[in-house]
Amino acid sequence: MLDREIILTPEGRRKLKDELEYLSTKKREEVAERIKDARGFGDISENSEYDDAKNEQAMVEQRIYALEEKLGSAIVIDAKSVKTDTVGVGTKVTMQDMAKGDILQYAIVGSAEADPSSHKLSNESPVGQAIIGRKPGDKVTVAVPQGSMKFKILTIERA
Repeated sequence: MLDREIILTPEGRRKLKDELEYLSTKKREEVAERIKDARGFGDISENSEYDDAKNEQAMVEQRIYALEEKLGSAIVIDAKSVKTDTVGVGTKVTMQDMAKGDILQYAIVGSAEADPSSHKLSNESPVGQAIIGRKPGDKVTVAVPQGSMKFKILTIERA
């Protein structure tokens, strides 16, 4: 059972559903075939190929369960209802690093979709928490492991 709210964008929900579909069909079949082949190698009590395949099967089943739990309790943000007057989940925010002058653009997503390398920040991350509810022109200071960073919110749009 999940103990916190899962927020997804429609794109994030689609990706999780696609992963679930793949694991539930193709990946399960591949692992079952590996187990079947490994049984043919002889005594399963000393068969590392069999043990490896069974471990993979357990990991696949665990991931399927986790995905079903997430999807079953997720709140999907309706893109049409996302407001752009303040930063929130489902918005894309452009901001300026006040120290370096760099212009940064991030989509604000739920933690299940976060991927900073793809410019997707979790609403639960330090930067995400600091900018949620802010408006264009607002300046925020964010505590980070290296100290603190200052940003100015420039624009907000739907992600």
